[in-house]
Amino acid sequence: MLRVKIVCTIGPSSTDPDTLAQLIDAGMNVARINMSHGDHDFHARNIHAIREIAQERNRPVAILVDLQGPKLRVGVMQPGGVPLTAGEELILTTEDIIGEPGRVPIQNKEVPSSIERGRLDTQAQAAGEAQERILLDDGLLELEVIDASETTVRTRVIVGGILEDRKGMNLPQTRLTVPSMTEKDRVDVDFALEHQADWIALSFVRTAADVHALRKVVQSRAPMGRATPIISKIEKPEAVDNIEEIVQASDGLMVARGDLGIETSPEAVPMIQKMIIARCIDTDKPVITATQMLESMIRNPRPTRAEASDVANAVLDGSDAIMLSGETAAGIYPVESVQTMANIAQEAERVRSVTRPHYRPSQQALDGFFGAPATGSEKEPDSNAKDALSVAEAVSQATVDTARNVGAAAIIAPTARGATAKKLARFRPSVPIIAVTPSHLVYRQLALYWGVFPLMGQRMNTIDEMLEDAVRIALRAGFVQQGDVTVVTGGVVGGVPGETNLMTVRRIARVLMHGQGVGNRRMSGRVVRLRPGQDPQAQEIQRRMMTTQDILVAEELNQVSMELVYHAGGLITAESAPDSIAALAAVELGIPAILQAAGEWDELVDGQTIVIDARTGNVYEWDL
Repeated sequence: MLRVKIVCTIGPSSTDPDTLAQLIDAGMNVARINMSHGDHDFHARNIHAIREIAQERNRPVAILVDLQGPKLRVGVMQPGGVPLTAGEELILTTEDIIGEPGRVPIQNKEVPSSIERGRLDTQAQAAGEAQERILLDDGLLELEVIDASETTVRTRVIVGGILEDRKGMNLPQTRLTVPSMTEKDRVDVDFALEHQADWIALSFVRTAADVHALRKVVQSRAPMGRATPIISKIEKPEAVDNIEEIVQASDGLMVARGDLGIETSPEAVPMIQKMIIARCIDTDKPVITATQMLESMIRNPRPTRAEASDVANAVLDGSDAIMLSGETAAGIYPVESVQTMANIAQEAERVRSVTRPHYRPSQQALDGFFGAPATGSEKEPDSNAKDALSVAEAVSQATVDTARNVGAAAIIAPTARGATAKKLARFRPSVPIIAVTPSHLVYRQLALYWGVFPLMGQRMNTIDEMLEDAVRIALRAGFVQQGDVTVVTGGVVGGVPGETNLMTVRRIARVLMHGQGVGNRRMSGRVVRLRPGQDPQAQEIQRRMMTTQDILVAEELNQVSMELVYHAGGLITAESAPDSIAALAAVELGIPAILQAAGEWDELVDGQTIVIDARTGNVYEWDL
């Protein structure tokens, strides 16, 4: 089972229901709906198909709606594109024209004025600094700004090539004044909420204010203020500068390395990636590493060795999820791309150290990189000097430590809103986190978190019922087996979400017998075994010694032995009729009973302690 999750972008190559099913089977945990391409009808059909197929397969698959944001693009070019030659001048204009040699349109009307203001503010030419650059088509084409007005930018081509329709444009040295959300984004948010998206990703985030603005829109337009969680995409230098406030304001982050590498520099991206992942782990926020992970598989059936290393390193860095973009949206090998990514990730996780599960930069490196004062020595900080943990964090950390120390097969976390599972994921346990929730929304949202395997459960009335139900569901799903040791954790503070404050170690008891339960109770007690043909005098001795803490075990019952039932606290019998004397007596006395019992009769001996559960019809061996 992969701990890291796989995000797949859905596009023309992956909309066929058979392909979607294969993507899920290959390991897709999150389906990314890219609002930069396609219309609402196209995306609605895909969301419906994904949900339907995931339900058929009993698999949690989250829907991530990725807003386009204020992406800068050129307009439409002449047929065949516009050739750019190094050394020639090129005018960028806000006029609605068809691009031609020497003059091409740009879609955003504020670009020329933003460049003009930036040049006046910095007085770059007077200071003798390098000319301002404009990068086109993911940085493949480069322009140098000569001057700018309110509607045009005059540039010189530094790196030439063919400029095609609607290619992206980056201005790494210009601080744009455009809002983080466009009118299109607002319409797309309504679409996301209407279709109950599990996550919404905000593009080109610069400050926490951008995140707050989207959250305000979501809360005002969502049914009953449904708080759809927000993932902030880090792809601007300003976002790196303001990473602390953005992490705090967001529900998760995406390291969008495409635009980030253009806006900063390729050599800066690896360390930015590692630092952001470390910050997210520290704050219980899921983090997605994205862009060009298996780029060559858009056309080729196998990845390059560098791409394989990139995927493995993202896993070792501690990413919650790794993402495929064009590989699954528009590539020739969408399913093979997911299978390849899963295989690489599995190998990376296989060699992962249990005591040091992911690369962790030193605190000095973290502080120095993000601009905070770096103090102290180069060595790792003393773990005893860390800030005090909250109760929920301390219990979660203790749960992970206990699971390792007792050799647990899994951590089982019943959770209403997912907070317990999220806290556990922060500590990257070496065993699966089985999150049992009654909420379909939480069930899907948790599909993004590292090491969390969500299962659907029911709301329970008591703490014991909640814990027992979670263990039973994990057992039925095959995550744990009879005899396995598990650590169960959850929150028992009424009405306070996220207050994880309970931990217990449980061994999953072996089922000795199974039958039809009568009554809605569970009890443990001492076996009093009544065997066929037993001497009446022996039965009388049993009757005198029997208490309501005892469980009468009798394959057959007659009128004489029925007297023992009225002194017992529970009953196990092979009788099958629901209107039998035994069944009626159990109902009358309010004791749990197992009728039509079948199984290991010989293992039930006098004095043995067992557990009977009338709700499931099971008889378990007693486990301290």
